[in-house]
Amino acid sequence: MRVAALAFALLALAFPAKAKDELTVGLSQFPATFHPMIDSMAAKSYVLGMVRRPMTTYDKDWKLVCLMCVELPTVENGGAKRVTLPDGKEGMEVTFRIKPDATWGDGKPVVADDALLTWEIGKHPRSGVTSGEGYRRILKIETPDPKTLIFTSDRVTFTYNDFSQYDFIPAHLERARFEQDPETYRRRTGYDTDTANPGLYNGPYRITNVQPGASITLEPNPHWAGRKPHFKRIFVRVIENSAALEANLLSGSIDYVAGELGFTLDQALALEKRQAARFDFNYVPSLLYEHIDFNLDHPILKDARVRRAMVHALDREALTRQLFEGKQRVAHSFMGPRDPMSAPDVPVLGFDLARAQALLAEAGFDRVVNGIRQNAAGERLSFEFGTTAGNRLRETVQQALQSQWRRAGIEVRIRNEPPRVFFGDGTSKRRFQLAMYAWFSAPESVPRTTLHSEMIPSEANGWQGQNYPGVREPEIDAAIDALERELDPAKRKPIWARIQTLYAQNAWVLPLYFRADPFVIPKWLTGIEPTGHQYYSTLGVENWRPRN
Repeated sequence: MRVAALAFALLALAFPAKAKDELTVGLSQFPATFHPMIDSMAAKSYVLGMVRRPMTTYDKDWKLVCLMCVELPTVENGGAKRVTLPDGKEGMEVTFRIKPDATWGDGKPVVADDALLTWEIGKHPRSGVTSGEGYRRILKIETPDPKTLIFTSDRVTFTYNDFSQYDFIPAHLERARFEQDPETYRRRTGYDTDTANPGLYNGPYRITNVQPGASITLEPNPHWAGRKPHFKRIFVRVIENSAALEANLLSGSIDYVAGELGFTLDQALALEKRQAARFDFNYVPSLLYEHIDFNLDHPILKDARVRRAMVHALDREALTRQLFEGKQRVAHSFMGPRDPMSAPDVPVLGFDLARAQALLAEAGFDRVVNGIRQNAAGERLSFEFGTTAGNRLRETVQQALQSQWRRAGIEVRIRNEPPRVFFGDGTSKRRFQLAMYAWFSAPESVPRTTLHSEMIPSEANGWQGQNYPGVREPEIDAAIDALERELDPAKRKPIWARIQTLYAQNAWVLPLYFRADPFVIPKWLTGIEPTGHQYYSTLGVENWRPRN
């Protein structure tokens, strides 16, 4: 009887006696802003996936699909076509039809004016959007009716119908705020001053309450026309310490930890050994790669020899073998091995301590004082090294890298900050020397915002762009420009290969590894579909529900 009772208790833990109508999700970061166009942060994207829908997205099968449009326009179906522009150059005309039943959470329909405001905000040079390049390429938008948009762009690109980052901003709420003063809009947007306003959201849920730094409450959008979501309330609890995140899951304080932004891989592997009866474990190879940005405006880090030496000084293979049991691959470029345009012969700057020491000597750091290299002017080879505080795995990796660099005479001083500070000002305003974090991308995602020289954030451009290292390389700029204009995938491959080669050879960034996202899902919960790219599983939140 005691054995039977224990078995029943374990079964009850795995499958609740009655269907749950509330869900508490654990997240390791709190968004720095809720505005969909301002700042780039995984936590924000994860939450907004439940409450907003962009025009298009890549699905779990890596196919471009409509979310807010009726049909994906293509050259083949007549929804897109080449056009001759007034200056004689060639551009693209693409027609989108907004879903007839697309509605904001306050009952107002999603209309063409919302798309027009999005464009106006995006192309304004001082509005503070993360990347305005895509919006500035749009020469005009025609609106023959409230649900039809005809975009004319200034060039032909292979991404002509990818509007996955084209967010609708509700004009009936935000136009007055923006037009009052575009340059200060980022500090006055309703997404941060009136976050619980239902009219800001057009997805299956809407945000109804925010406790800054702690929690976000979501409730169903009564005007959502898609599949009715199951949960009457979703609580997003932010627990920045990964050990505390695990403790809260096991105690039942939270039901599920976000697969994309929760447990570290080593943590999930250890948890699986103890809790396989309660949870399903799925390790999803992704296009997300952990890396370290070098600030290329730092007087020492400007020298490519120093950067290459810092790469050669690290044994990344041993690091990933010891920490991840072979489930995460060492990265030598920004492009993941699952991506169809990943180059197979990217130069490898492998572990070679002797080579690292020789490069440092060439760069003038040829003397060692108390274990740290110095140059003739007495400058120490010493840097500040930051990442997101509270992430146990990142902090473990930091310490391992610190130890390995020390063997080469390189000192790094760890200085971590909460994610909202690290991403809010630390990276976006380039206030770092070495910064470790992760980039997510979509399949064949053109790296304009992260590598093109025009995308270096500065006060002059309103801190737009995500070229945080400060890469200034004419060949990269030209290659990115050529890449976007080439519609033939076979002809894009050699361009992609050249970009990846330059990236590896110049060591503007130190790639660490491609992550496998650990999805630890309670056995009673179904419908969560990992994507492996930057458009998260929350874009399918309406399918999340208890098992029958």
